[in-house]
Amino acid sequence: MAEITLDRVVKKYGAVNVVHGIDLKIAHEEFVVLVGPSGCGKSTTLRMIAGLEDISGGVVRIGERVVNDLPPRKRNISMVFQNYALYPHMNVRENLGFGLKIAGETAEGITRRVDEAAEILGLTPLLDRTPAELSGGQRQRVAMGRAIVRRPDVFLFDEPLSNLDAKLRGQMRAEIKKLHQKVRTTVVYVTHDQVEAMTLADRIVVMKDGRIEQVGTPMEVFNHPRSTFVATFIGSPPMNLLPATIEGGAVRLADGTSVPVPDRLRDFARDGRKVTLGIRPDDISPVGHGLSQDGPGAEVGMTVELAEPLGMESLIYTRLAGQEVLAKLYGPRLVQPGEGLTFRMALDRAHLFDAETGLSLRAE
Repeated sequence: MAEITLDRVVKKYGAVNVVHGIDLKIAHEEFVVLVGPSGCGKSTTLRMIAGLEDISGGVVRIGERVVNDLPPRKRNISMVFQNYALYPHMNVRENLGFGLKIAGETAEGITRRVDEAAEILGLTPLLDRTPAELSGGQRQRVAMGRAIVRRPDVFLFDEPLSNLDAKLRGQMRAEIKKLHQKVRTTVVYVTHDQVEAMTLADRIVVMKDGRIEQVGTPMEVFNHPRSTFVATFIGSPPMNLLPATIEGGAVRLADGTSVPVPDRLRDFARDGRKVTLGIRPDDISPVGHGLSQDGPGAEVGMTVELAEPLGMESLIYTRLAGQEVLAKLYGPRLVQPGEGLTFRMALDRAHLFDAETGLSLRAE
């Protein structure tokens, strides 16, 4: 069983603490994505699992083994990097089999395992080509194939798609997901791209400043963000955040605009409390041009500052209570800067965060 356990894991560089005692359990065959901004500690955490970084404190287990002091080659892991790290003078077949050759595998065994990996990844027609004759996506598939042939307990991916263009990233996300369905093993995947996290993960681990901010399924993290940081990091475009005060059972914004406290949050909303109202652009739309007008809501007038047509929907930039607000218009209707519209907020999907701590009122 390739369960991974991090128990109060710390990483220090001299006096600088970059990972602050994190705890995490990753189940056998689970696909977990570590996501966060640059410098949050996600790649350092991955490298500690791999054995490429020493652990300053705590315990890392793979299965039942404590691996703190084991070198990478003894952890039965395979790692895929963003720069492919292919040998330019070797063809695809030789690149795939090189690690097995170094490990002393027989020529027959190498051929069998290379052919299996090539079949899984659609590389069979490319086995005689060199890396210079491959596209970026094909090179990344070779890098993944080199990991597959080792039959590891754990796959580790360190921002493997960051060097690809947008179209190839979309294609490779699908390739990686299919690979996990075919080769059922434990995967830990690092990215700063929340779209990759949402589409690939069984569970997302959101990191900030060397700490875990939230762990959950993609939809749990999207629908129930624990903090304003998670609310704005997960979701594209990010959640709108509006400073407010609870007054008389309503959320009063800085300009005096008042909307009802969402029913599910009434128990947390005491009068006088300083809060931040959070609502996603998908849940604010011009009256008559939203996905749904059902459920609790509030209507506010706002003026269009900018509209970005995106085909069958448009992203609208407006302003409310001195804050920029993004909304969605669904359908082919075009709007112009300066146009005044009545927008409906779907309050049943709104959030309230404590103004001081940034934590969701439901998470306190």
